[in-house]
Amino acid sequence: MNAIPPRNTPNRPTHLSGIRTLAANVAVPLLFGLGTAATALAAPPSADRYIIKFQPGLAAQARAAVAAARGNVVLEMPDHDAVAVELPAAALAGIERNPNVEYIEPDVLRFPMALASPSTGTPYALGQLVPFGIPMIQADQLAAADAGSRKVCIIDSGYDLGHPDLASSLDVTGEFDSGTGWWYTDENHHGTHVAGTISAINNGLGVVGVVSNQKLKLHIVKVFDAAGWAYSSTLTNAVTKCVNAGANVISMSLGGSFSSRTEKSAFDKYYAAPYQVLSIAAAGNGGNNRVSYPAGYGSVVSVAAVDENRAWATFSQYNKDVEIAAPGVGVLSTVPRGAGRDSSLSVGGTAYASSPMDGSPVGSANSAALVDCGLGTATCAGANGKVCLIQRGTNTFGEKVLACQNGGGVGAVIYNNTAGMLFGTLGTTVTAIPSVGTSDTDGAALKLMIGAVTDLAVVASDHAYFDGTSMATPHVSAAAALVWSKNTACTAAQVRAALTGTALDLGTAGRDNKFGFGLLQAKNAYDALKTTATCN
Repeated sequence: MNAIPPRNTPNRPTHLSGIRTLAANVAVPLLFGLGTAATALAAPPSADRYIIKFQPGLAAQARAAVAAARGNVVLEMPDHDAVAVELPAAALAGIERNPNVEYIEPDVLRFPMALASPSTGTPYALGQLVPFGIPMIQADQLAAADAGSRKVCIIDSGYDLGHPDLASSLDVTGEFDSGTGWWYTDENHHGTHVAGTISAINNGLGVVGVVSNQKLKLHIVKVFDAAGWAYSSTLTNAVTKCVNAGANVISMSLGGSFSSRTEKSAFDKYYAAPYQVLSIAAAGNGGNNRVSYPAGYGSVVSVAAVDENRAWATFSQYNKDVEIAAPGVGVLSTVPRGAGRDSSLSVGGTAYASSPMDGSPVGSANSAALVDCGLGTATCAGANGKVCLIQRGTNTFGEKVLACQNGGGVGAVIYNNTAGMLFGTLGTTVTAIPSVGTSDTDGAALKLMIGAVTDLAVVASDHAYFDGTSMATPHVSAAAALVWSKNTACTAAQVRAALTGTALDLGTAGRDNKFGFGLLQAKNAYDALKTTATCN
């Protein structure tokens, strides 16, 4: 088992963003999980991709019109009488006039959204960390003996099958996708982090999830590869796959700027009888009042993020659709094996808190003298064979580390110029030496220890801290399944009402746009359902 980053040194890199043009609309990606690996798009999205909805029973006639217009069918959606096509814009008007076509809409993009109570129900094994979100939402107060009656479908970037802190293929199912590959790999890291929050194992290693006894059933639908984007048609089909796999809850730490009629119809259909599927999605990380989708649909629960002090996360989107809040800042969970980073720093025999720079290579500098390199704006003279101490400011972190490296330095420590720990990223700068951040106060102390023997290391980890409404969403998804597992006669709407009706009110009294109805409280929701005569 690789090292786990300590709670006070979260590794929180920021995901790349981009802009996509579709017909006359501009879709701005909302990256709801800050912390996934930043990767350039392998191929650009198609600017001429649309969803065509057929009139019931007239698919053959409508397809003939698509073929005549030289349209290319790229995704079949037979459960929704629709197809996704690549079609020249000049052909749209003719297709829209076809009486066999109900409507045509842009196939818009979807992205990952990656920025204490007494424990009376779940005893945790020693040797692992209990993320702060577990007791905050009362998950530790509910035993999960009945969790096997529920299945959560995670629509995301895959699952690191074989991770020592995650369930094996005996407990998790999934499927192959021609666009993204097998469900049991995760090139983006986002889906594995989500899965760990839901069900990391209570095994004495790593962390624990909301339901940690391996009884909760999981089904994985992989819609994101390393590039980190998908279409609304892909998501629509993914939801159908979840339903066909027997899912009761669908967890979606993802979203996009524009709604889709086809997508909305699918969520509405599966929320109602006879399906009774509860869909839960991230509200978004824009820090504004825009609505993201699918969280903005009435049949989907929209989840906002709070920090460990129950304060609203400043990146969390706020609007009339926000329904409930959950922990989404500095959330420790699983990532693909070796994909996380941990760091250690010791100077003069004293250990100091540190945070690995996002993009730092794994490596160590042992028994090296500490040298003061100022702001690191130029090659650091006298750094040969030493660890560089550098102040934040003026230039980028990557440039500072290169200034140390070019002077022969073997490691870099960058300290903050404002209060608190420094969590930095090297961006696109490639360096060869390990680098970490530290606080302003520790930096001031280290300034007095120039020349002292220093040991610095950045090591691989199977866990990492991420921020985002992506991280809040799986708390709610897992809690919904846990509460529902004890009250299986309840409908999706009744479970939803119990979650929102018992939430801990935060912010403005009553429901508000930042917290919704408040902070999720799983035990309270269970107690409420238990007294509901119509479904217990």
